[in-house]
Formats: sequence, C-alpha cells, structure tokens
Amino acid sequence: MNSRIARLIFASNLAGLLVLIIGALVLNEMRVGLVQARIDSLNTQGDLIVSVLAEGATVGDPEPELIEVNARRILKRLELPSTIQARIYNADSEMVGDYNLLSDRVDEFALGALDEPNMFESFVGGVSGFMDSIGRWLQSSARESLLQPGTFEDELNEALSGERVSGERITDDGQRVVSVSLPIQHVSAVVGVLTIEASDVDTIVRRERAALLPFIAVAIIVSLLSSALLAIMIARPLRRLALAADRVGSGAAEKIELPALTSRKDEIGELADSLEGMTAALFDRIVANEAFAADVAHELKNPLTSIRSAVETSERVTDPEAREKLRKVIASDVRRLDRLITDISNATRLEAETARLPNTSVDLGQLLTDLTETYDAIRNEGDPRVRFERDEDSGDLIVLGRDGALGQVFRNLIENARSFSPEDGQVIVRGRTMAVRGRASVEITVEDEGPGIPDGKLEKIFERFYTDRPAGTKFGLNSGLGLSIVAQIVESHRGTVTAENREDSEGKVLGARFVVVLPAQL
Repeated sequence: MNSRIARLIFASNLAGLLVLIIGALVLNEMRVGLVQARIDSLNTQGDLIVSVLAEGATVGDPEPELIEVNARRILKRLELPSTIQARIYNADSEMVGDYNLLSDRVDEFALGALDEPNMFESFVGGVSGFMDSIGRWLQSSARESLLQPGTFEDELNEALSGERVSGERITDDGQRVVSVSLPIQHVSAVVGVLTIEASDVDTIVRRERAALLPFIAVAIIVSLLSSALLAIMIARPLRRLALAADRVGSGAAEKIELPALTSRKDEIGELADSLEGMTAALFDRIVANEAFAADVAHELKNPLTSIRSAVETSERVTDPEAREKLRKVIASDVRRLDRLITDISNATRLEAETARLPNTSVDLGQLLTDLTETYDAIRNEGDPRVRFERDEDSGDLIVLGRDGALGQVFRNLIENARSFSPEDGQVIVRGRTMAVRGRASVEITVEDEGPGIPDGKLEKIFERFYTDRPAGTKFGLNSGLGLSIVAQIVESHRGTVTAENREDSEGKVLGARFVVVLPAQL
C-alpha cells in the first residue's frame, strides 16, 4: 500500500489490538486466584498425608527418625490425580520415595501421543506455545515479585527447619508448577519433608487461551475490515485530492472538479470543496489577468497610435497653426498615457497591498477633511470646488482598514466627479454613521453637478477600462480604471459602492452620486 496514512491506520489498529490480545492472554490469566486455589488444595491434601506419615512412618527412640520403608509404603498406597506429584525427603535432604516411581501411574508424555492432532489442534498448540514463550519472557524480569524466590533446594531447607513453604515456580524445563513442602514431625522434631507439586496450571491456562482464539480471530478480522474501510474513506480520497492538485499545478487541468468528494458530509468533503473553490478562484483570477493584460494592451495601443500618426503628419505639415494642433494632440495623448500607466500600476499593486498590509483604525472624517482642503488649496480658476459636509448627529467616522487604499478610493471618486462637473461647479462629500442590517456602518457620498450616469450604466461604470463621456466633458484625462479600483478596494474592506443619479422633484438629473458604505469600528 502506497499511502502512508493507510499504513498508519492499519498499524495503529493492529498495534492496539495486539496489545489487547497480549494483555488478555499473558497478563490477565486470573493466575493469582488459580495458583492460590491450587495451593490451598495441596495444603489440605498435604496435611492429611503428613498426619498419616507422622503416625505410621516415624519413631522417637533412641532418636526421632523417619522409617523410610513405611514412608514408601504409605506413599505407594495414595490415590493422587495424574497432575499431582508427591515426594518424601529425609532429614538429610535425600529423597526417600517418589509417587510416580512407586505407583502404577502411566506417564502419558513419556509414551507419546496416541493420535495425530488435527489441523485446528496443531494451530491451537502452536499459538499456545507462542503465547507461553511471550509469557515466560514477560515474567522473567518480574519473577522475584510473582514467584517464590530461590531454588528447590532452598525450599527444601526451609521446610526442614519446620516452616511450611508454598508458592509457584518455573522448573528447569520451563514448566510452571505449584508446590507445597510440609515438614514431617515426630512430636516437635522434623524427620522429613513431604513435597507435593501440581503441574496442571499451564494446562488450564492453555484451555482458556484456546477458548479465546475464536474471539481473537473475529477481533482481527473486524480490525482489518475497519482499517480497510478507513483507508478507503480517508487515504484514497486524500490521494485523489493530491493527484488532482498536482494536475492543476502541472497545467494538465484548469481546476479541481471532484463532485463525488464535495458531496460528502464530512471533513474530506469540506477539504475537497475548499480546494475546488480555491482552484476555481485561481482559474478565474488567471482568466481575469489575461483579460486585463489584453485590455491594457488595447488601451495603450490607442494613444500610441494617435501619437505616431500625429508625429508622422507633423513631419509633412508646414503650417504653424496645424503643427500647434498636432502638438496639442501629442501632449494630450502623452497625458493620457501617463494617467493610464499610473492607474494600471495602482491596480496591479492593490492585490499585493491587500494581502501584505495590516488593517488599522482609520478616521474617515479627518482623512476627508484633509483631502478636500488639499483640493481647494490647489484649485485653479474655473475648477469645481470640493466641500466636505459631516452629519452633526453622527459619531466618529472610524473604520478598520488601510488609510492609503481608502484615500485612493475617495481621490478617485473626487477626481471622477471633478472631471464631469462644469466650470465653477461643486463637488460635495458627505459623511455619516448609520445602521445597515443591524450593524453600525459609515456612509460616504460623493456628489457632482455633471450630466449624470446614462441609463443602464450604473453597474457597468465599475468595469475596467469602461469610459462613457458625454459631449462637452473633458476627454483624455481618465483611463477607465479609477472606478474599477474603487470597487476593488471597497470590496476588500468588506464594504459596498454604488452609483445613482441625483434628481429633482420633476425627475430632472442634477448630477451623479456615488455611495460608499464601510463597516464601522466599534
């Protein structure tokens, strides 16, 4: 599987499952209760056997001692289960009798299995042996805390001192046994030791493990199925998104279109929808930039063609008056080129500033006051006057934005109004606070006394390079980008800009009005 997320899902699921299995099979065997129950049983049996041995196999004259013949006879007559082994040791730690050797018990393990195990039994035996190995490895570091310390010789010596010794230990061949060593006493003298061992603890644990195997198999299958399902639902969709993004990056596709993923009602669907929207916006931006480049080339070509034609004509014209007219045409086209290049530069720089510069508090009242005073200071004779009026009942005209960009908005609007206004006309800028859809906003209007906006052009005038100037208005001083830049800046400030005509009571157009609404800073 090539997906790293898919491998991680499989690994994490299986790792948790393996920890659960090992914990259930090795650490949670209920071994403590089982061992304690077996020790209690061996103690009960051992007390009975020791009492019989003390009565029939010990003497006290001249010294207390164990009668070995009687001890072996008594040991031989016992009826012990096949999983119980009993041995008798004298006071010198020498073995007197072994129940397995004295009785007629058959050692099934020595004879070997009579029947060949089937496939399932072999599998269970193999798994159980593997788990036994894990269990012994895990218990090796904690043997002192779980099992009786020391060797069997230490256990025997402690029992010869008169102490009852019981516990669990691992034999040299790796078998777990529960043993009880009881002193055989004549009056108060210890004459021997009876050791009883039970080796069926491992068998019981194996049976419990075999019973858990079907549940383990089901758990593994469920875990694998859930991992595969997660891989299909998460890893594969993410890989499809990555491949689709690579196709867009390499130019093989224009945008990401994965309707099967965007229709999902989860995080993958949200991610696919976001990537699809992002690439669609990127594609639209590329198309817009291509159209903008074509428009720029067209707009630059017009004045350049006019200048070239005027220059070529001036070389053949000898009339001073005609030459002066051609000079004025060239000067007008140069000014138009200069304005066009300036507006193009401002338009292309706007997007970078929008992403780079942070927003700050901007006092539009102070900004508009300074702006209108500047226009009045540089006003030439016959130019329209610019006046700022502020609603006295309104609060401070504070918005959150970039003062340079907002200043450009109102400069463009005022310049546009002045270009349409008649000589000695008036451009009025008004500001006030208001509520728009329950939210505090700042409204700025720019009004002129020009011919107004033609019908059906109230939206089109905000398009790039759109110009429509009636006869009598100044021509060649506008690039068609001013109002487009205004709309772009206002939109980046989460505001709106609209255009309308001023009319009197009889419906006569008195001029144009531009309305800018920006969210107020609370």
